[in-house]
Amino acid sequence: MIAAKTLKLSLKSLRDFAKKRLPDEKLIELDEKDECPIDIVRQMCDPDQLGIQLLLVPEECGGMGGGAFDNYLVCEEMARIDLGLATTVFATFLGSDPITVGATPEQKKLWLSRIANEGLMFAYGATEPDAGSDLGALRTTADRVMQDGKIVGYKINGNKQWISNGGIAGAYSILANAPAGPSWFVVEAGAKGFNHDEPENKHGIRLSNTAALALNDVYVDADRLIGGVEGQGLLQAQAVFGYTRVMVAAFGLGGGWSALDRAIPYSTKRIQGGAPLSEKQGYTHKLIVPHVVHLEAARSYLEETAEGLDSGKKEGSLNTEGAIAKYMATEAGNAAAEASIQALGGYGYTHEYMVEKISRDVRITCIYEGTSEIMEMTISRDRWQLHLKTRGQYYHDEAKKMEALHARHPNVGADIAALALHGLAESLEKARIGRLTRFQHILFRIGEWIAYAECAGSLCRRAALMAENKLSEKANRRFDATALAAMARIFAREAALKVGEEALRWIIGAGGVSEAEMPAFEASLGVPAIHRTQAGLIADLDYIADVLYGRVKRTEIAA
Repeated sequence: MIAAKTLKLSLKSLRDFAKKRLPDEKLIELDEKDECPIDIVRQMCDPDQLGIQLLLVPEECGGMGGGAFDNYLVCEEMARIDLGLATTVFATFLGSDPITVGATPEQKKLWLSRIANEGLMFAYGATEPDAGSDLGALRTTADRVMQDGKIVGYKINGNKQWISNGGIAGAYSILANAPAGPSWFVVEAGAKGFNHDEPENKHGIRLSNTAALALNDVYVDADRLIGGVEGQGLLQAQAVFGYTRVMVAAFGLGGGWSALDRAIPYSTKRIQGGAPLSEKQGYTHKLIVPHVVHLEAARSYLEETAEGLDSGKKEGSLNTEGAIAKYMATEAGNAAAEASIQALGGYGYTHEYMVEKISRDVRITCIYEGTSEIMEMTISRDRWQLHLKTRGQYYHDEAKKMEALHARHPNVGADIAALALHGLAESLEKARIGRLTRFQHILFRIGEWIAYAECAGSLCRRAALMAENKLSEKANRRFDATALAAMARIFAREAALKVGEEALRWIIGAGGVSEAEMPAFEASLGVPAIHRTQAGLIADLDYIADVLYGRVKRTEIAA
């Protein structure tokens, strides 16, 4: 783990580098040219210059040994600068993840040391033209090459699509079907029969290189099989989802805040009807405050997930938690960027202003490393098993924890989050009885309700920890305990309303409740109580607007 002081200095160096080399005008110019600034990327990864990659390489391989929490903070900072560059730099860590989790000690030492010492860029070659996110539909093959009865190498054939760093990496981790099952191989650029297409002409992240790969009888020695054992590829891929989804969640967070941090000051200068937009509820309470709340709810869950990963918690490598963090942060980031275009009006719609570019860039975070729909499915499927395993008590138990938190901290909205969690438990049970998960759309909506309810609880916990001065020393401190408590109340109200009203809509819509059962179901969801919790909502929105625009004193400000 990196010391907090060291990490803070590294992030400052990154900001200083970007301020000097990557002003908005330069980023807009590169975006219009659809150009990856490979020289700047190499400087960022040069251990004698910025050496940003050193933060996340293990110490024994020449790096600084950063963990998931460090990863999140660096990824967010990179995304605030430019999501295309962030994708380029961190594609190396995605590409080397199979090595990190599954390689032999010798392989780890070789490849991770080269990343640290040479700035070697990696790419992650999993996605295929006809497979998308379904790694089980893999068609790329790796055939054994035998000599004297021993495996001496493999010949790899297949195609990969949408590969970040596809045209510029020095090495690639390639997933292919070996005789014993899916396996990862390291293929170096320039290998005979290994080619890449021209860069894709993308909607956004145009400062990153994305290209298709073609492998035609590409020979690799047997020591390029990651881990030295065939058939471990899908397990190795699954083992890193928690980490990689934390990375992309941080991208969504950084992109969303980058847009809002341009819209907020703009609204203090833009005069409409004799007053700045920043003083108008119709502007702040629609285009600014709700998006800040969503981003900070996602941050809370993201930080909890990162802390869980760093503590060694091994419940499926926190894949479900990673999925929730990615889903909430990327959807929030995308919505915040869209709102920022609206917030700047005609200016926001032009290439001259960065929010237009940010909006195009952040859109990809809802797609790559698993679409939002894949996240909904993952969340729903995995938490459904917990509901069944606990005979319907899992979310009731989580609600009781919120009720206990409310007793200790009655101002953080934990009682409202408890209503969301109780309602979620009742909804899942009604779906079980009615066998409603046979409807894919219901399964997806359940995933959304779960994500909102769990994030509501997380933000309540964060506000309480801030009040107790118990947050991690590395945690983001842009907002003080009072502001976080107001945000927690705002988000808990929304989560409870989403669970209560959306569950009614879709469970009734799927035929899971008869006419005679509706009053009892409404009561079990706590709908009247959820409606009563909306009291005070405007006051809380007003308060957060005052915080954002410096109209109230904040006791703790992020460095």
